[in-house]
Amino acid sequence: MSIKVQSLSKHYDTQKSVDNISFSADTGRIIGFLGPNGAGKSTTMKMLAGYLQPTSGSAELCGLDVQKQPLEVKRIMGYLPEQTPLYADMYVKEFLLFVANTYGLKHPALKVQETIKAVGLDAEQFKKIAMLSKGYKQRVGLAQAIIHDPKVLILDEPTSGLDPNQLTEIRALIRTLGKNKTVILSTHIMQEVEAVCDEVIIINKGRIVANATIDALKATHKTESLEDIFRKLTS
Repeated sequence: MSIKVQSLSKHYDTQKSVDNISFSADTGRIIGFLGPNGAGKSTTMKMLAGYLQPTSGSAELCGLDVQKQPLEVKRIMGYLPEQTPLYADMYVKEFLLFVANTYGLKHPALKVQETIKAVGLDAEQFKKIAMLSKGYKQRVGLAQAIIHDPKVLILDEPTSGLDPNQLTEIRALIRTLGKNKTVILSTHIMQEVEAVCDEVIIINKGRIVANATIDALKATHKTESLEDIFRKLTS
């Protein structure tokens, strides 16, 4: 089990941002974490990545406790937050080399070139990050998340703000990455889940209201429209 979440909660005073959720995911699966704005998606992603302390409950990645073994977890996890933190004054290749060296990778220059090719940054690698479009900045963010070949990828709204061509390319890349990794991506876009994901978890007001494959959800609710299911479960 690559991801195992048990009774995970995050409370702010009386507000329950995430309320006692549990789920798991296997290697080679892409999980869509779907919910309306404010449902608790980003809060959950931050807790999974170890950047936010839960109020209660636990999360494990590849058998490692996110809170008790943070350094070990970061070696096997890649994380792309919704607002990608990048060094705007650095060049793309320079930034990725910095990330590779931070992880202590062997042959960092070679790893940088392989990653640049994988995410389609060949033509942009000698540009300053500040000069890149939103779509290419997303690619740089994805590159820093996968450069150390993590077993688990946590992607928070990975296609936010991209144009249609960029959407298609990034979704194809995520599908490729999901063949031998566990990928969990949060989104509020139903078409994204159908285009990319093997399974979907729907969260509403901090609680999980559905957790199944897309086909199983459609069969249960006797509809071919994921949008109808989403509206019914989150209204």
